[in-house]
Amino acid sequence: MGRIAGGKNRPRRGWIAAATTAALAFTAAAGDSARGRPLPARGVTPSFCALARAAGEPRIPGLRIVYLTPLGDPADANQWQNILAHQTESPAGSARRLATTQAADPSKRGVTIWVETDGTVYWATAESAIPTHGDGANRNDNRYIDNSTTYHSVVKTNTIGVEFAGNYPDVAKPPTQAQMQAWLILVRFLQERYRIPAERIYAHNWIDYKDARYCEGCALASAARKMAYVPGASCGSE
Repeated sequence: MGRIAGGKNRPRRGWIAAATTAALAFTAAAGDSARGRPLPARGVTPSFCALARAAGEPRIPGLRIVYLTPLGDPADANQWQNILAHQTESPAGSARRLATTQAADPSKRGVTIWVETDGTVYWATAESAIPTHGDGANRNDNRYIDNSTTYHSVVKTNTIGVEFAGNYPDVAKPPTQAQMQAWLILVRFLQERYRIPAERIYAHNWIDYKDARYCEGCALASAARKMAYVPGASCGSE
């Protein structure tokens, strides 16, 4: 989110590649069955697909997540069609406070999910709530992607937002390694839960004119798209 637009934001390619490889390996190991069904009995490890359809506070392997608001039935969630990566221009250590403020007023300026620099994820609002984020998808210059499909279309009512804290006072500071690792698990969870294809993962800078000092969310969205995760593909016939 931030106050942002253009620029360059390039974390080290080596650890992004390693994080992507690890995330894909986890998907292959975890993926099978259970779409929309109750979680397995206690003591039995549920599949990634089962977790992605679960209500309550599903514990996703490899992800440290704090539910300030528990999940419901995904069928009752808002009809999310896109995922938008933001960088909040706030200091390290601020994600929980910002998420707690969001939870108290879900429709205020902000997002559903916040990620701290240590990789901790805070799920702030109900899946049916619509926080105010983005700027109406006002970008139409095709600088980063083809904006013919995003212009005034990737908006708060159909887009779930994820904010990454820590790029203050240096707005060009890239996401931490821990944030990237968490993101590559979290984004697949969101894709599976809401059936969102990889091509509908966006950086804020791709769809809105933002701060020219850096490219907000670009490294995050690029890494997520590179995984080319296909919702439902690893879930078997159930």
